[in-house]
Amino acid sequence: MTQHQRLLIIDFGSQVTQLIARRLRELNVYCEIHPYQNVTDAFLADFAPKAIIFSGGPDSVTREGSPRPPKSAFTLGVPILGICYGQQVMMQELGGLVESGHGTAEFGRAFVTPVGTNLAILDGWFTEGREQVWMSHGDHVSRIAPGFEVFGTSPGAPFAITADVKRNFFAVQFHPEVHHTPRGAKLYENFIRLAGFTGDWTMASYKDDAIAKIREQVGDKRVICGLSGGVDSSVAAVLIHEAIGDQLTCVFVDHGLMRQGEAGEVVSMFRDNYNIPLIAADESELFLGELEGVTDPEVKRKTIGRLFIDVFQKYADEIEGAEFLAQGTLYPDVIESVSFSGGPSVTIKSHHNVGGLPEKMGLKLVEPLRELFKDEVRALGRELGLPEKFIGRHPFPGPGLAIRCPGEITREKLEILRQADAVYIDQIRKHGLYDEIWQAFVAILPVRTVGVMGDGRTYDYACALRAVTSVDGMTADYYPFTHEFLGETATRIINEVKGINRVTYDITSKPPGTIEWE
Repeated sequence: MTQHQRLLIIDFGSQVTQLIARRLRELNVYCEIHPYQNVTDAFLADFAPKAIIFSGGPDSVTREGSPRPPKSAFTLGVPILGICYGQQVMMQELGGLVESGHGTAEFGRAFVTPVGTNLAILDGWFTEGREQVWMSHGDHVSRIAPGFEVFGTSPGAPFAITADVKRNFFAVQFHPEVHHTPRGAKLYENFIRLAGFTGDWTMASYKDDAIAKIREQVGDKRVICGLSGGVDSSVAAVLIHEAIGDQLTCVFVDHGLMRQGEAGEVVSMFRDNYNIPLIAADESELFLGELEGVTDPEVKRKTIGRLFIDVFQKYADEIEGAEFLAQGTLYPDVIESVSFSGGPSVTIKSHHNVGGLPEKMGLKLVEPLRELFKDEVRALGRELGLPEKFIGRHPFPGPGLAIRCPGEITREKLEILRQADAVYIDQIRKHGLYDEIWQAFVAILPVRTVGVMGDGRTYDYACALRAVTSVDGMTADYYPFTHEFLGETATRIINEVKGINRVTYDITSKPPGTIEWE
């Protein structure tokens, strides 16, 4: 198996550390994020990074007991890039000085002006005299460490860019990884070039390595995969099938909360196109029966989760000799399951796995995507030959239409919702907007409104359209449809979907965790 060149990101608690990893992966560099307290001298020796990045963080290096990297990081002889808190901790550890306050805090957009001679990590920067960056610091470096020089300054950060060229140590006070530092990606590109990375992290090589690892882990045993129809579980299933063939059996539970025609599409694709052994369980009557009269959104989620585990176990028990359970766990899920503070780890989000099934059934986990980000999973799907229409699908929540149907769930409301959603997505595709939008869907509102259609009075449901843009699924903003598009779409829904007489468009921006309706 290929041993990729590796970069280590030491995490000091920044909210945007994941973005650093994404920027590097986009440059075909393999990197891992590890919280500072886990990075010991022994860990560093074993990981053998070709370069190290210190992330930002919320703490103050002036506080006794604040996070620090191991001192051996500075003696490995590899390039280091410190960002925000990472810059400050470098200065403090290497003989400089960091102070709090004194009116030099900066939060938000700032402009850095070049100082002194050219620096290789800044190739492509300062072509127009100054660069826009994103600052977020209360403390500031008041004296740089011996061996460092200043290469950029801002009104609130006299040492905005510093470097010890001889040791290939670089430190910046701003965040190059965020969208609001427009040329930040170029700085990362320069850093990895200086560190000697050849860009050997590709999905073609990952596919070959993953197949070899799956074969080594599973041997001649059987694997069960819970197939949701989403991109992650589908790519995992196809990859595992390529590795071990009919030793894999997929279980697809139709809970009656899928979009229009979706259950049939999933079954057709995996049975007909890939010939993967598949148990398709239509348990919609069970789920909808249990959800009858339930209005509380959290009770809905827990009910669906509990039933899914029960149903999945029932069908999985029919597969003789199964010793492994496959999951589409991604790298962000792995990062989120590690506590930065050093306390007990938080649980991976419930919709990313199948609850406590591995322990309950005595199964070992196969998680071939756990090193990948979402965009990398899509690239792997293309390597595996999955249809583009399928790979590029918008994210769909585990509880399905249940969370797009506030209030009580009924079969009538679900049918209206499916039809309206199908019209909306058809409109988006017809106008060539599907790939510009991260997620779009219809929600049926728990109210009826009076309307006049033709010469008659109606008393039907209102529905809301939502469409959001997002880079990473962490935050989102509404998509700015034209009035013409919205008018045309509303007319089609009202004309084609019996039961809806009013359409609204939601234009709220969404903070983390609230992109879906409830």
